[in-house]
Amino acid sequence: MRLLHTSDWHLGRAFHRVNMLSAQAAFIGHLVDTVRAHHVDAVVVSGDVYDRAVPPLAAVELFDDALHRLAALGVPTVMISGNHDSARRLGVGAGLLDRAGIHLRTAPAECGTPVLLADAHGEVAFYGLPYLEPALVKDEFGVARAGHESVLAAAMDRVRADLAARAPGTRSVVLAHAFVTGGEPSDSERDITVGGVAAVPAAVFDGVDYVALGHLHGSQTLTGRVRYSGSPLPYSFSEATHRKSMWLIDLDAGGEVTAERLYCPVERPLARLRGTLEDLLADPELTRHEEAWVEATLTDPVRPADPMARLTGRFPHTLTLVFDPDRPPDDPDVSYARRLAGRDDQQIAEDFVAHVRGAGPDARERTVLRDAFDAVRADESVREVAR
Repeated sequence: MRLLHTSDWHLGRAFHRVNMLSAQAAFIGHLVDTVRAHHVDAVVVSGDVYDRAVPPLAAVELFDDALHRLAALGVPTVMISGNHDSARRLGVGAGLLDRAGIHLRTAPAECGTPVLLADAHGEVAFYGLPYLEPALVKDEFGVARAGHESVLAAAMDRVRADLAARAPGTRSVVLAHAFVTGGEPSDSERDITVGGVAAVPAAVFDGVDYVALGHLHGSQTLTGRVRYSGSPLPYSFSEATHRKSMWLIDLDAGGEVTAERLYCPVERPLARLRGTLEDLLADPELTRHEEAWVEATLTDPVRPADPMARLTGRFPHTLTLVFDPDRPPDDPDVSYARRLAGRDDQQIAEDFVAHVRGAGPDARERTVLRDAFDAVRADESVREVAR
């Protein structure tokens, strides 16, 4: 069986205030063309179909168009919700869409109930594990403490139990939306840390033939059977070095996996430039970036006059401008933002405690802070879905 693995469409998302809808529509067209050209048997979409729980109408219309075009090909599509999606909204009409070959799996309780597709060698069971927010699903899975590894392990126990009850030789594919150990994040993914831990080990998924992951935006191979497709478009300048792609997966009669990376169209490349303003304006080596989306970091010791206007004279698609003067780290003029760079909310809070009372939090206090951040994020998830 030949699968096309994609994820993280983020329909409705902008790139530094630039509307991406035309580029997203071009990707949908490319996806449909790829399904047809490569004789794909099933499409798997591993979450974050939309960029937010209540997407704009134009994004919903594009999603509707994608579903109609995929259904018209007669190629089944299996799709899960991600941490940006509203699982309940995305899952509306799932029963009816099943009849058109569009299989939406958004309910945690259905993790162990597969979509069954068949080829000449028998059945392939597709198990959809939507994004599992630990605080919201721990009761469903009967785990004592909310954590990514515990809820995913419980979900996979259901998968393996169902698979064990099926005919010998039944092949299996799991769709999951999670941060798996060994994956390389970028700046455009929403933090899903719970209890100080964001990642789960790949071994959680042992026992199935292929794991189609979503959440991280770079295409990555964790093992021969566990892969991230990455997002089809860049959503932050941290993705400037990414080659956006999808995985074409061949699953043979014995469940062995062969993978081919298929690249997505590039509407406009990204470039991260750093240097003094005069150097950026004069360097002939930068000519190749003149039509790219540009993030420029200026290292001038004194902020130059009209930097954006001068930069856009050469790089008309400059989107962000950062000032980072070359100064020693202990310089008192180093910006607050620079001192906080790379530090998460927990670390910043602990530093604040140390600043105001002269000593950092002890183990018990760190746990209190961590639980508070987890509770706030879980509450935000509930509020976003309830809008």
